[in-house]
Amino acid sequence: MHAALGGSSGTGDGVQAPDLPASPEPALDVPDPAPLEKGDASTWAPVRRTIFAHARPSRKAAVVVRLDTRTPEDTANIVLVLGRLRAADGRLWLHVRLPVLPNDRTGWVPRTALGGYGVVHTRLVVDLEQLVATLLRGRRPVFRARIGVGEPAWPTPKGRFYIRNRLTSYESPFYGPLAFGTSARSPTLTDWPDGGFIGIHGTNQPELLPGRVSHGCIRMRNEDILELGRRMPIGTPVTIR
Repeated sequence: MHAALGGSSGTGDGVQAPDLPASPEPALDVPDPAPLEKGDASTWAPVRRTIFAHARPSRKAAVVVRLDTRTPEDTANIVLVLGRLRAADGRLWLHVRLPVLPNDRTGWVPRTALGGYGVVHTRLVVDLEQLVATLLRGRRPVFRARIGVGEPAWPTPKGRFYIRNRLTSYESPFYGPLAFGTSARSPTLTDWPDGGFIGIHGTNQPELLPGRVSHGCIRMRNEDILELGRRMPIGTPVTIR
């Protein structure tokens, strides 16, 4: 909006036009828009209206999944933005990472379906062989912790994901003081509530770590998950390998 619209201005016949009313407060609290960045930065955006993600940047392309504005935990739903393309009809499409099985799926959504961009400079790498999680800022490790991962019957899925939400105030001490929800989903326990999303959370059994001790989620000692919580923002890409 042009700044001149906020005040009064003269008309052609010399009559002073009245001030326009102030703009209403926005109904959706989202970050200020930012351009897609390169290098070590990653970009995410909230889903502002229910929309279908397509296999290609076209409304006629096959539907991959429906994206709602809220997650199953009733937090704002976000997607990781991988790229953008302007179609022949002028519509701008965004290529996004999706929280859907099979894991590592991507799709295309109209730019108008998403809110303002958020930018992060962190990346979490989970090593299933070494049982270590490492947070990078840029290319520099800033946090490392020993972890628990899925048992052989319920493995933690490998792939590229992102942090969808941050959850606290669990009634059960089993999850510790803090949990992060990811876009990864269990390929074996799909009957879990809400489809079996993989979390990163604390534990009331630190003596089991490190080890293969969970149904797919990533467990940390409570002091480690709290330290990670101080360093890792929502929207951080996650690589599980």
